[in-house]
Amino acid sequence: MSSTRPRILIAEDESGIADTLQYVLQSDGFTPVWCATAEAAIASFEAEPPALAILDVGLPDMNGFELFKRLQARMRDTGGAEVPMVFLTARSDEIDRVVGLELGADDYIAKPFSPRELVARVRTILRRSQRAAAAAPAAATAPEPVSAPLPFVVDAERMLIRYYGRPLELSRYEYGLLRLFVQRPGRVFTRDELLSMVWDDASDSFDRTVDAHIKTLRAKLKLVAPDVDPIRTLRGTGYALNEDLPARLPS
Repeated sequence: MSSTRPRILIAEDESGIADTLQYVLQSDGFTPVWCATAEAAIASFEAEPPALAILDVGLPDMNGFELFKRLQARMRDTGGAEVPMVFLTARSDEIDRVVGLELGADDYIAKPFSPRELVARVRTILRRSQRAAAAAPAAATAPEPVSAPLPFVVDAERMLIRYYGRPLELSRYEYGLLRLFVQRPGRVFTRDELLSMVWDDASDSFDRTVDAHIKTLRAKLKLVAPDVDPIRTLRGTGYALNEDLPARLPS
C-alpha cells in the first residue's frame, strides 16, 4: 500500500513537531519518513529519494541550508529526478526566507505553523512537480543544443546553459529565467511576465521571488565573467538580457 503513497522525507530534530507532521501527512495519504539528523536524512535520501523533502533549518548536526545543498548535489551527481524541498524553521526573519528562496527551495514555512496548511502546500508543490515532469518529454524531443547569441549556448535536453564555454550550475528557476532571456535578447520582461512564464504557479509567488533569483543568477554569471553585466535592470519595469555582450572574454 505504501508504494502508491508519495514518500515525504522529514528532517526535524524536535520529536513533537515530527510526530504532528507524520500524523497529518499519513492521514492525507502520504508515507512520512522521519529523520532526526541531517546525516540520517542524507542516508534515507540516497537509499530511496522521496517525492518531497521537508527540511528543518536548525538541525543539530548540520544547517538545513547546507543539507539542502548536499541533497541538490546528490541529485546532480546521480542524474535523478528533481525532488522539491520545503524549509521549516522557528525563525521568521525575512532574511532566512530570502536565503531559502535564493537556494532554490520550493517553499518556506515558519514555526508555529498550521499542519493542515503545510499539507496543502505539499500537495500544491507536488502538483507543480508532476506538471513539470509531464512536460519533460517535449523538451527531450528538442534538436541538438541550440546556440543562442554568444556567449550563451543552451542545451535544452540537459537543461544546461554554458556561458563563455563554462557550464552553469543553476537552480530550476534560474535556468528558466536565463533561458527565457537568451531566447529574446534585449526584450524587457516585467516581473509579472517572468512569474507567469517561469514559475509553475505564479499565484503562489511574489515579485521579490523574481528579484532574489535574478540576484543569485547574476552572482553565478559574475563568477565566470566578473567584468561583464549580461542582465539589465530597468527600474520600475523589469529585466532584459544585454544585447551587446562580447563574444569572447579578453585573454
